[in-house]
Amino acid sequence: MTNSIYLTTTEPYVGKSLVSLGITAMLLRNIPGGRIGVFRPVINEAADGKRDKNINLLLSHFKLDIDYEETYAFTKREVTEVLAKGNSNDLVDRVIKKYKALEAKTDFVVCIGSDFVGVDAAYEFDLNAEIAHNLGTPILILTNGANRDPETIASSTVVAIDSFREHDCHILGVIVNRADKSRLEDIREAVRARLDDSDYCVAVIPTNKTLGSPTVEEIKDALNADVLYGWNQLRNKVYHYRVIAMQLEHYLPYLQENALLITPGDRGDVILSALQASQSLNYPSIAGILLTGGLKPAESLRKLLDGLPSLPPILSTPTDTFTTATQVEPIRAYITPDNQGKIELSLRMFEKYVNTDRLGELISATHPTGMSPRMFIYNLQQKARANKKHIVLPEGTELRILKAVEILLFQEVVDVTLLGNPHEIKQIIQNEGLRIDLDQINIVEPCSAPQFDEYADTLYELRKHKGITRELVHDLMCDVSYFGTMMVYKGVADGMVSGAVHTTLHTIRPALQFIKTKPGFSVVSSVFFMALEDRVLVYGDCAVNPDPNAQELAEIAIASADTAQAFGIEPKVAMLSYSSGDSGKGAEVEKVREATRIVKERRPDLLVEGPIQYDAAVDPNVAKTKLPNSKVAGQATVFIFPDLNTGNNTYKAVQRETGAIAIGPVLQGLNKPVNDLSRGCTVEDIVNTVVITAIQAQME
Repeated sequence: MTNSIYLTTTEPYVGKSLVSLGITAMLLRNIPGGRIGVFRPVINEAADGKRDKNINLLLSHFKLDIDYEETYAFTKREVTEVLAKGNSNDLVDRVIKKYKALEAKTDFVVCIGSDFVGVDAAYEFDLNAEIAHNLGTPILILTNGANRDPETIASSTVVAIDSFREHDCHILGVIVNRADKSRLEDIREAVRARLDDSDYCVAVIPTNKTLGSPTVEEIKDALNADVLYGWNQLRNKVYHYRVIAMQLEHYLPYLQENALLITPGDRGDVILSALQASQSLNYPSIAGILLTGGLKPAESLRKLLDGLPSLPPILSTPTDTFTTATQVEPIRAYITPDNQGKIELSLRMFEKYVNTDRLGELISATHPTGMSPRMFIYNLQQKARANKKHIVLPEGTELRILKAVEILLFQEVVDVTLLGNPHEIKQIIQNEGLRIDLDQINIVEPCSAPQFDEYADTLYELRKHKGITRELVHDLMCDVSYFGTMMVYKGVADGMVSGAVHTTLHTIRPALQFIKTKPGFSVVSSVFFMALEDRVLVYGDCAVNPDPNAQELAEIAIASADTAQAFGIEPKVAMLSYSSGDSGKGAEVEKVREATRIVKERRPDLLVEGPIQYDAAVDPNVAKTKLPNSKVAGQATVFIFPDLNTGNNTYKAVQRETGAIAIGPVLQGLNKPVNDLSRGCTVEDIVNTVVITAIQAQME
């Protein structure tokens, strides 16, 4: 079962309060004693410093035990500033961080999308879709049915669903709010007829004058108007606005129930006649009177009004009549925590018009199917931060390494040792303006390090049976790769990351010589974490072993499955070949078939399929045809390539053609973690590889 729902609209003022109240009440019934959280990625920042209306309503009415500051990530102004700097990833990362912190404290989170107020609608739609996708939260779409025919509503609904699908979002259903009460069934059927999935929850809620109309108090607050009379009736609903400029006999026919009359403050005749008409059985009751121009009733009239009982509200505003009439028109009604009547009405309407049993079933049946790249990286950072490890970076004078260290220290995920000339490293930090606190890092120059002789002696003892001399040992120990690897061997550092300016062989040769492989493994191999748009896959081996035999291929598969499991990816292993099942023959296919047999024999707990073609491994429709009874086909998460040529070319092709983030290579099979970087790596690649190395060290 999913532990969240994302309520998003297609335009402003569609009625999120009604639906969010109904959903929260439903969840509290379905999760007895459960802790329900409410979260908005982006809120509107009120000029008066007041809380976000949607959040405040849910926190107050349901008495949710959450601090207000925990319920949102950004104000709209902050979003604009972040995007202006080109930091869209930073925006998503902060949203994920705030959301996950709230998720950890609750059993279910109700997410509410942004308001589509004052910004480009297409941009805001994409923002909500991207956030929902990265949070892995299923979406409930809320759309507007006011003044629209069924076919128009159905068409706009399908467009919204298709757009969210393009962002790989999972849709729970659609609620059409504020619809014509006489056409509810027509709207529902029109929407259903346009959908290709009967599992959607489709509901249509009629418009309601009470919920859709502002109170006199809301108008007072919006205009900052003075209340002259009628404090006890500020809850009156305003259904209509009427500007009164005519004489008594001419305006009376235009009066309507619950109208707010707008007139200049010096029109005592209008004030008195309107009050009399409101009390008459022959005319409708008014909601109140709004006096304009900053003019207030004369003293004699005020004396008269003071003596009258139970007056409707009479407000005063300094703006002229035309300006005031223009200002009141866009004022919207809100459901506030102190308006119990509106809250109860909203809850009754949600229960009446939304099949809550069906919606609850869909929520229960929804399970997370993948993980976005940003969420995967966030989870890595959290895991590394929970048990900080010490990582040595031999290439301490490389600018990309130092920029990565700046980020790693800010994120507080690892402790760092840099190898290289201390003066040169400090000079680069200063010249580049990097925010690195030198007290937080350890800088070591191998040849002059206090532990140099100890490390050299250790290397000599480990390699003397290979004919190594003490002179060569001293030369090797001045090399940053050997020195860094020895730090890991001796337990001074928990792991090492290098390769930004050194070859793969230069990076991993020392590890192969004296850290060596784990028991049960004869080869060191590698995987790439392929962070696609909607999930993270594991590819192995794409960097180390040119042509593994069946035994080695089986070891690579087992190591890759264990790596996937350690990083939160359920391993379903596809042993790739150019044929699937029993359809192919040939030495290469037989190698994969034998490797699959060895994996099943050594690790019966793993789900593994092979030989299998790539399309059958990833596409459920192809899988039904080629391997219909397989528990891996169509849903594989770990892909084992038969040789380096195939693996290396495939990962690069997928990376370039899909825009996937390729994190790696991550070495596996060593007794302690040492990882190699590509010489073309980015700062982000370095950060991710260091974090992964720290997590590998935790596993040790």
